[in-house]
Amino acid sequence: MIKSDFSRGCADVYKRSRTDSRVRKGEQAVWQRRFWEHQIRDERDFAQHVDYIHYNPVSHGLVEAPKDWQYSNFHRYVRDGCYPLDWSAEGDIQFPPEIGHE
Repeated sequence: MIKSDFSRGCADVYKRSRTDSRVRKGEQAVWQRRFWEHQIRDERDFAQHVDYIHYNPVSHGLVEAPKDWQYSNFHRYVRDGCYPLDWSAEGDIQFPPEIGHE
C-alpha cells in the first residue's frame, strides 16, 4: 500500500525514465525489480549481513572505505566498539556466496 501510493505520487517524474519493459509490466522506475527475502538465522548471519551493508558502497566504487559513506550508520558501530574506524582497509572483504545474492 505504501509502495503503490508513493509510486502514484511520483508517477509524472518517473514516467520519463521508464524502460519499455517496465511500461509493459506497469512498473514504475523508482523500485528495484529484484528482491530476495532472507531470514536472519543467528548472530553470525546477522553480523555478516551488517558487514555486507557497510561494505556495499565500497563494492560499488562509491567510496574508498565504509567510513567515507556519509549515509551509513557505520560510524555508530565504530563508536559502539563493533568496528575499528579503518575496518576493511586491508583490502576487499569476501562474503559467503549466500550473502548479497538471496
